[in-house]
Amino acid sequence: MKNWWAEITATYFYVGYLKPAPGTWGSLAALPLAWLIYEVAGLWLFLLAIPAVYIKGYIATKTMTEGKDNHDPSEIVIDEVVGQWIALAPVMIGASYAGVSSLLLWPGWIVAFVMFRVYDIMKPGPVGWADRKDNATGVMLDDVIAGLFAAVWVVVLAGLWHGFLQ
Repeated sequence: MKNWWAEITATYFYVGYLKPAPGTWGSLAALPLAWLIYEVAGLWLFLLAIPAVYIKGYIATKTMTEGKDNHDPSEIVIDEVVGQWIALAPVMIGASYAGVSSLLLWPGWIVAFVMFRVYDIMKPGPVGWADRKDNATGVMLDDVIAGLFAAVWVVVLAGLWHGFLQ
């Protein structure tokens, strides 16, 4: 019997079934909800949503993969949501600090999305190490690490742009 709650959560409301590249679709689908949470509830709720969705995603992933050979099926994209939100965190922090809509920092959104996808697809170093864990922790953790690396790029490029180039 399928656990509908786990499936809805792990596939991020069935976005994970979109083809091709369900991970990219999951990352794209994470953007509007990130914006909505930030704009409606503020920075702190957005930042608190990241570990909350991680925990919910971990449980859903574990439920969906229990007793199966494939511990990281492509339809599970809740990990992309968490990673994408981590990558976006510096954008939201910057917008909050500046007192502006997060959409005004649109270059940061693009950098966060592109760099997260690069790290998630290529899986260099620690991202690949986490991905090789054959369990729900590995499914979630590789995207957390990819999100952290992408967030660093957001900060570095914003610093270069605002500090040195202007």
